[in-house]
Amino acid sequence: MTTTRHPDARPSVSDPTGPPGAGRRVVAELLDLALLALPLTVGALLVDTLADADGGGQTDRVVFGGTAVLIALGILVWNRGHREGHTGASLGKHWTGLITRDRDTGHPVGTRRALLRRGTDVVTTRTAAHDHFTPLPPDTGVAALRRRRLLGLAALTVLLMLVLLASVAVGARPMSFAEVYHALIVNDGAETDIIVHSLRIPRTLLALLVGIALGVAGALIQGHTRNPLADAGLLGINAGAAFLVVLSIYLFGLSTPAQYLWFAFAGALTASVVVFGFASIGGGKSNPLSLALAGAAVAFFLQAMTQTIVLLDQTSLDGYRFWVVGSVAGRGMEVLWQVLPFLLAGTVVALASTPALNVLSLGEDVARSLGTNIVATRVVGIAALTVLTGAATAACGPIAFVGLIVPHIARAVTGPDYRWLVPYAGLLGGVLLVLADVVGRIVVRPGELQVGIVLALIGAPFFIALVRRRKLVSL
Repeated sequence: MTTTRHPDARPSVSDPTGPPGAGRRVVAELLDLALLALPLTVGALLVDTLADADGGGQTDRVVFGGTAVLIALGILVWNRGHREGHTGASLGKHWTGLITRDRDTGHPVGTRRALLRRGTDVVTTRTAAHDHFTPLPPDTGVAALRRRRLLGLAALTVLLMLVLLASVAVGARPMSFAEVYHALIVNDGAETDIIVHSLRIPRTLLALLVGIALGVAGALIQGHTRNPLADAGLLGINAGAAFLVVLSIYLFGLSTPAQYLWFAFAGALTASVVVFGFASIGGGKSNPLSLALAGAAVAFFLQAMTQTIVLLDQTSLDGYRFWVVGSVAGRGMEVLWQVLPFLLAGTVVALASTPALNVLSLGEDVARSLGTNIVATRVVGIAALTVLTGAATAACGPIAFVGLIVPHIARAVTGPDYRWLVPYAGLLGGVLLVLADVVGRIVVRPGELQVGIVLALIGAPFFIALVRRRKLVSL
């Protein structure tokens, strides 16, 4: 004998299939709208502070207002489309215990139908569990992974173009779109043409190349040391560059980045060679642990020597403070042309070493059984990241967090395949560094905030979140 429930009857307390209350659905919608309102509110505040009366310009307002709108659209597609369409719950619905499903079949609806709200039904998580609701499993096939990687590269390329245009258009001197177009296309020597070609384009290109170099170097060093918290400072590269910069200022009275660039580069290379040599003492070969220990020891020693010179000489202190903060401002095409060959050579070697690094990530015993020369692979990889980081540090000073952050973001899209991870990390590094430079020109206008400080403000919360994760990315 079966019993039926009258349609108008209220479900009992133990009945898990009751509909969600209206208040619960309203709260979920408000939470999702709050996520969209956050970037739009920040963008509106930025646009308001960039009024003409406050020293802003048309281009500044369009760039930052448009960025806020794009971020909000991205959150909408990810949260209300992809997440809700595949798992059944946006963040708001997840926090309030609700599930969106197909009205007829009870299955997930997919991204497009979740965005359009077509044929959907909202139930409680208890109802969904009672009806055996199952989220859509991620597509882990080879074709899907390749499609996701290619789409990511295309999106990164478009984003990079937009960021580069913003870097040329935004600055302490407000410009209109007509002035930017005139400077890029006509260039007849007007004031804005000179600003764009003599100041903004060189620093934009330098920020792009240095960001690519630091991103690629970060991916390499995390792969070779198998340490998800590793960056260039782990091998003492930054400390070696800083020591010879201070020494050149103290002994030779050098005062500009173009003058002490080669000293910084020599210091970075020397520190890397010393670290690699110390790591190889004893067993005759280096390993991730010995590299980390030797790098820490050399870095602490060089930092102590640098501080000694800085305390002895006020001129060295002033020059060191200007260099150590990390900046792409004040570097002309002369600096760019000097470091360009090293950045290009290091990038080519890094890309060529990615297949061997993939094999090495399987473990030294497996790599050796497959015929990989582990010592040669490590030497080539560390040489590439040393050249990249040394040239970048020599040109702009030590810039932290780029080599730490971007490999983790790239790995979330590409997986552990270094043939894709290294190019992704390079593009992400370029985008991040150029974007940080643009932000630094606006936040303390009419002055500028150095890119190293902006990246520290961005990177510190990311680093804390990374350390607090229960399970770090396995390398």
